[in-house]
Amino acid sequence: RNLVARGPGTCQTGPVLLPRRRLLLAALVAPFGAAEAVADDPARSPGTPLPSAGPPAQATAAPTASAAPPAAAPSATAPKSPSSSSSTSTLPTSTDLDFREIQVTGDKALGRRFLLCVPKHLKAGDKVPLVVLLHGLGETGDERTGIYAWVQRYGLATAYERLRKTPIARVSKRKDWTDARLAEVNASLTQKAFSGLCLVCPFTPNVHKLPNPTASLDSYASWIVDTVIPRARKDAPVHTDAARTAIDGCSLGGYMALEVFARKPDAFGAFGGVQAAVSEFRAPGYAERIAKALGKTAKPSHLLTSEADPFLAGNKKLAAELTKKSVPCDLRVLPGPHDQPWLREAGSIELLLWHDRRKKP
Repeated sequence: RNLVARGPGTCQTGPVLLPRRRLLLAALVAPFGAAEAVADDPARSPGTPLPSAGPPAQATAAPTASAAPPAAAPSATAPKSPSSSSSTSTLPTSTDLDFREIQVTGDKALGRRFLLCVPKHLKAGDKVPLVVLLHGLGETGDERTGIYAWVQRYGLATAYERLRKTPIARVSKRKDWTDARLAEVNASLTQKAFSGLCLVCPFTPNVHKLPNPTASLDSYASWIVDTVIPRARKDAPVHTDAARTAIDGCSLGGYMALEVFARKPDAFGAFGGVQAAVSEFRAPGYAERIAKALGKTAKPSHLLTSEADPFLAGNKKLAAELTKKSVPCDLRVLPGPHDQPWLREAGSIELLLWHDRRKKP
């Protein structure tokens, strides 16, 4: 954590010299249990997977960082049949969401599980938009840890409940919202109530550990579009058109959401990233790919970041480049670091509110 410059190409933590390109990794180790570090794009950081015997316990603080990534948690026992099935293990509870752990066919290295979060408050015949949420690097070591990351670590369920029980009040001593922004959020909810969303949280792999990352991204995008989304549409009261289906993600998951959307733009009506693990250097290339994939079709996007996010410059650059290429992009920068308490206090609420408010057919 105490980084000392040692010439133009290195820095030092204690007696160990690190190349400049790994400075970001050293900076990220401490603040975020699921933080993503990149050289050019996502690489590694020491996330701490939770045990896989049942749903992970509710996180109350960011895990303590260590000098090297811990061993992955034991894999959950898979059903004998490769056909789709739902887990009957004890699930978390929420006043507003029903959680369904679902296993589907897929590549073991890429994912075979997702958590379906279905609103309980809908009236008979009501339907809501579908949002796919990809998790961060710290939970890539175990499928069940990964699918519960948004609910158990990032505050997704409590964020949903807070949006339905206004006014929203701070729950953290940190000011991860400015007073002005919190007032804006509450004014918006007073004017129009939060309608609700169906949320799909699939396992997100660290494709950079696999032999062929590009081919793995191709396969993962196909799994999301051809397997996960159709199963979610079958099991939940959601709109089935692409215009009311979106993909988003946090940190590594934000990077993965961009990759999936760039490969399958016709499957989604919007995309976004929360503290997306995108470097400033890579941002123009992503904007070019997405603009080319969309052609003349305009689809909304958002990028949510924070003032102490190591990916702040990359997110700001990507938003600017997308706007230049006539791809609508809402950029919001909040106070705060790149960590799970930030997500639980403000990040997850802002994500849900953006998807609830975005223009739809």
